[in-house]
Amino acid sequence: MRIDNYKTDILVLGTGGAGLFAALHAKKANPSLRVTVTVKGLLGKCGCTRMVQGGYNVALAAGDSVERHFMDTIEGGKWLPRQDLAWRLVEGAVERVRELENEIGCFFDRNPDGTLHSKAFAGQSFDRTVHKADLTGIEIINRLMEQVRALDIDELEEHRAIELIPAADGSGIAGVLFIDMRAGTYRFIQAKAVLLATGAGPTMYRYHTPSGDKTCDGLAMALRYGLKLRDMEMVQFHPTGLLGGPDTRMTGTVLEEGLRGAGGYLLNGDGERFMANYDKRGERATRDVVSRGIYAEMRAGRTGPMGGVYIQMSHLGADKVAKTFPGMVNRCKDCGFDLAGGKVEVVPTAHYLMGGVEFNVDGSTASPGLYAAGEDCGGVHGANRLGGNGVANSTVFGGIAGDSMAAYVAKSGQWRDPDTRIIERGVERAEFPFSRRTGRIHELRDALSQTMWDDVGVLRRRDAMEHGLSAIAGHHAALRDIGVADGDRRYNLTWHDWLNLESLVDISKVITLAALARENSRGAHYREDFPEAGDLHTSSYTRVSAQDGEIALEMVPVSFDIVKPGESLIQGEAGIPQS
Repeated sequence: MRIDNYKTDILVLGTGGAGLFAALHAKKANPSLRVTVTVKGLLGKCGCTRMVQGGYNVALAAGDSVERHFMDTIEGGKWLPRQDLAWRLVEGAVERVRELENEIGCFFDRNPDGTLHSKAFAGQSFDRTVHKADLTGIEIINRLMEQVRALDIDELEEHRAIELIPAADGSGIAGVLFIDMRAGTYRFIQAKAVLLATGAGPTMYRYHTPSGDKTCDGLAMALRYGLKLRDMEMVQFHPTGLLGGPDTRMTGTVLEEGLRGAGGYLLNGDGERFMANYDKRGERATRDVVSRGIYAEMRAGRTGPMGGVYIQMSHLGADKVAKTFPGMVNRCKDCGFDLAGGKVEVVPTAHYLMGGVEFNVDGSTASPGLYAAGEDCGGVHGANRLGGNGVANSTVFGGIAGDSMAAYVAKSGQWRDPDTRIIERGVERAEFPFSRRTGRIHELRDALSQTMWDDVGVLRRRDAMEHGLSAIAGHHAALRDIGVADGDRRYNLTWHDWLNLESLVDISKVITLAALARENSRGAHYREDFPEAGDLHTSSYTRVSAQDGEIALEMVPVSFDIVKPGESLIQGEAGIPQS
């Protein structure tokens, strides 16, 4: 099998907020570097940052502070976040928002006095979510694309990364093996530094928000490469995903948190507001709490005709809703629903994976030359991501990783000779489906999504998860029996559907094993058989790794190096780290 070869100084996998910011920062830090961005789809047209509706958390308004933002992040994450990462997030968000406006060219909504407008998001003690109506992600990605294309940055679209390739001498990363989806051929890109920013995306669930191209490929590659993943049980369900019915792919699409922040009601099938029965904050409780409340109503049968509950905005005034949330109003209208003047049926939808690769504040990982940023990473959010912290995470750590990679290449970066055995193994793995008879891949993916929704979803129990683990093993075996017609590999979407499903099955197993190991309830992970949070002072996070093809799991104590449970930085200045 012929493999094309390509060389670059810095290779970026992914073109969401993390990837594009990293490319920009690396190129600006050292314009002589050859920087290459690669994406499974089209630049700026795929990924999750573009889909961000709500906004960007940043402590800028009078009365707010980075300390307050930090405490909201730690408490929202149920004391599981890595605190130096959380601090860097909230501190860096202030710098990054100014960069987005003053250098990147983003226009966020403003108050009459010219200050940035911030709206209310659930689980936060201050209204700090900066936004562009409800189309914040499109604004950020469009401006980032303009900046990338104004610089001498190489772009490789429709390039699917299939294997991280180590150096033959074990000294670090050598490059990445790709499938050029347009040509149907393989390409090895050798790089002095590589950024993993593919964006995860928990699309193994029946209802999910990320686009279908997000199939946890980066996490599956990282696991095979030998990196450790943390917090993988922490799958965030957004409580209000559009329930559009069987005839639309829009089902699962987020109706963002700002609706509830603005005063939207959640109604069950009997037309009753119900969230006060589950939390004193009502509709403005955190995402995990609201998702569980909705799921409980669904399980009790108090639903609409499609099995969900309703969100209602009409009491706020249809004209006001249409002006404030134009993107969602139009999206609902396209599906035949009136968000502004009526009510829309919604369901909890898998939205974000808090778990991911263990990484450091500078973006580095355990492998020299390999960096990570964005949703491929774990540790920033712990058990629960606050709405508005996601795009902040991607852009803050993407920029940091770009700066770090440029400095690394200047100081000690070099092209390493690749381990050709791993390249051969990667090609062999990708070619495997051509050795089997064709089968119904989409039916198998539907079966996986039903398993994860039923057995490892919003509410969890040991017996259900053990059943799910057995079913996942069955799905894996079934996938190994299903093949793809050995024909033209150019734009062979069935082939890529097979590879997508392989990644989803692998990561579904990891999520389930981590969820079984955590015998308490924290944030997005709720065990009906272990409903208590446990002692916060002895908190541990899950860490998984692959050893000889098997998953190894350990519980690692959380380091409270900035603030301990029961303390708060808001009450005093002592202990606040200096930047």
